[in-house]
Amino acid sequence: MSQSPQSGHPSAPLHRLLAQAADAVQGVRDGKSLTDLLARAPADLRPGAQALAFATLRRLGSAEAVRQQLAPKAPPPRVNALLLVALALLWPEPGVEPMYADHTLVDQAVKAAKQRAPASAAFINAVLRRFLRERQALMAAAERSPLGAFNHPAWWIEKLKADWPTQWQAILAANNRPPPMTLRVHAQQATAATYVERLAALGMPARALGGATPQAVVLDRPAPVSALPGFDEGLVSVQDAAAQLAAPLLIGTGLRPGARVLDACAAPGGKTAHLLEIEPDLQLTALDADAQRLTRVQDNLNRLQQKATLKAADARQTAAWWDGQPFDAILLDAPCSASGIVRRHPDVRWLRRPDDIAALATIQAELLDALWPLLAPGGRLVYATCSVFRAEGQAQLDAFLQRQPHAKSHAVPGFTGHLLPVAENASQPEPPLDGFFYALITKP
Repeated sequence: MSQSPQSGHPSAPLHRLLAQAADAVQGVRDGKSLTDLLARAPADLRPGAQALAFATLRRLGSAEAVRQQLAPKAPPPRVNALLLVALALLWPEPGVEPMYADHTLVDQAVKAAKQRAPASAAFINAVLRRFLRERQALMAAAERSPLGAFNHPAWWIEKLKADWPTQWQAILAANNRPPPMTLRVHAQQATAATYVERLAALGMPARALGGATPQAVVLDRPAPVSALPGFDEGLVSVQDAAAQLAAPLLIGTGLRPGARVLDACAAPGGKTAHLLEIEPDLQLTALDADAQRLTRVQDNLNRLQQKATLKAADARQTAAWWDGQPFDAILLDAPCSASGIVRRHPDVRWLRRPDDIAALATIQAELLDALWPLLAPGGRLVYATCSVFRAEGQAQLDAFLQRQPHAKSHAVPGFTGHLLPVAENASQPEPPLDGFFYALITKP
């Protein structure tokens, strides 16, 4: 039995995990979501295959550049995917313990090849052994190309250069590192400090972030939610610190009891729940275009013992779902490129296409224009995207304010504007926040 790279406990044999991870990587290259692909994996393989697939997708550009050197003619897709997984895992990361010993990885990749495509086993063995013999020279050559150096598509790199000329490399580097596991402690039940103490008593070191995210706790090491004390009872939820800014920004200094609030693109429901944790008496409508994803919102609310009105509808088609009563506050966490959460979803960079950004920006503008008339005078609208691209952030806000000259945008330090996923100082082990954009807009 092999050791799971996530848990340290016995898991499925490594050759089976490699084959499953190769299937997932091939699926991403075919345009499928990694989340959906892993959901279809056998339960006993899923955690280990996810760890291997994540590591591969963070190093996929380098692996592809090396594979092109070692085998200029691409092998069949199933063989190529397995080869890319093995090459990515054999790539040393400074200061990071490798998941597996080199000889173990090569042996198990060959074993996977014998079951996956028997005629390719000798080819896989020869390529991987040559990589180990010539690793330093091959790595140096691969990193002379943008794809091999930064592990993002060329168009993505160029867009970041244009948007963030002094920070683009730091953003790309952050995208290629595993993210911290961040929790949100239920504000009505405990403080972040007391929960950190409770974790420490269980041998789970963590720290409270404080500042703009007073309920945020970052674990030193990720853990399954089943190990988190009080999770089933709703004491704590998993949510990145950047996402924890939405609810307090919308509520501000407080909303009147029974205020009508719309969470316009609510799934999976983390921000919906956070709003109710801060202000339990809100009349909250959680809307999402995907009825299936709304079940996750309901599951979250059930665990936290909260209530909201859930509606499955396209927020732009207001005649189909709005009752005509204005909202005191609206949260629009709009569909976007997810370019700010690549470290959590490493497949995103390989799934997006250049024209996706303009298409998504059009949807964001349509949502803003459709929801603005639903906001009561004196009301607050928070526009949010988990994107670092200006087209989905500041440029979107500027265009909206041109269309609605009476709308007023408010700068709130630490909350609004582009929040980039970069470390604030060199001593930080990882950026504390995912990449987000927030705007607070009020109606006179």
